[in-house]
Amino acid sequence: MTLQQEIVGNAMQMAVVSLQPGQTVYCEAGKFLFKTANVTMETRLSGPSGGGGQPQAGAGGAGGASGAGGGMGGMLRQAMGTAMQVGQRALAGESLAFQYFTSTGGEGTVGFAGVLPGEMRALELDGTRAWFAEKDAFVAAESTVEFGIAFQGGKTGRSGGEGFVLEKFTGRGTVIIAGAGNFIDLNPADFGGRVDVDTGCVVAFEEGIQYGVQRVGGLNRQGVMNAVFGGEGLSLATLEGNGRVILQSLTIESLANALRKAQGGDKQGPTGGLFSTNAG
Repeated sequence: MTLQQEIVGNAMQMAVVSLQPGQTVYCEAGKFLFKTANVTMETRLSGPSGGGGQPQAGAGGAGGASGAGGGMGGMLRQAMGTAMQVGQRALAGESLAFQYFTSTGGEGTVGFAGVLPGEMRALELDGTRAWFAEKDAFVAAESTVEFGIAFQGGKTGRSGGEGFVLEKFTGRGTVIIAGAGNFIDLNPADFGGRVDVDTGCVVAFEEGIQYGVQRVGGLNRQGVMNAVFGGEGLSLATLEGNGRVILQSLTIESLANALRKAQGGDKQGPTGGLFSTNAG
């Protein structure tokens, strides 16, 4: 069942989702805006693949001791799976719980939004390719879409800023993401196979795109100039391959710097980049 949704608004968009009877959509805690009275809301620690805390059909039926034992084993495995999901999200700094919305007694409506001024995008998964997104990009998805965490290890993870932890979406259905500022869609294959971007500008990309981090210039005069005066720090994100990439025009770091400056707490001065200091 396709998720019927409309993204409305301009500077701060929202997604208005129309649910058919019995259809379920889930969101990260804190992204819900409103719902109609015939839509039920339930908060769970597990994602859709974890069973969501719902009892398994047929558990504890006519099967005597073996049936009960199987039921207890299933419950234990479900509890362990949920604990692993929660632990992984906690390690990644994500919300520990999801909110589930199901329409009962007719068509229902639910509204969701991101947490920063910017755009939203509905991605359609067909089961052949996963999507990866920056931390906190996830807003809501059909219950047929599985939410996971992907860790970028090694050198990339240590130097990649936002790139260390990525959200991963698999399965079939619609997933709604949000970012800051305006979005631009591109394919690295149309630009010689690779694009280099500010690490904070990456919103999402398809499976098959290679994500990495490279140092801005070498340990020479120009490299130092880029890092100190260019405002980009020491690293750039690299995106290589053939697939869809979504970038955002506003980074959280630049927004935070603008707010500090407006409050008189900007200590960045004319150099930016390497010599920036955070107020407080």
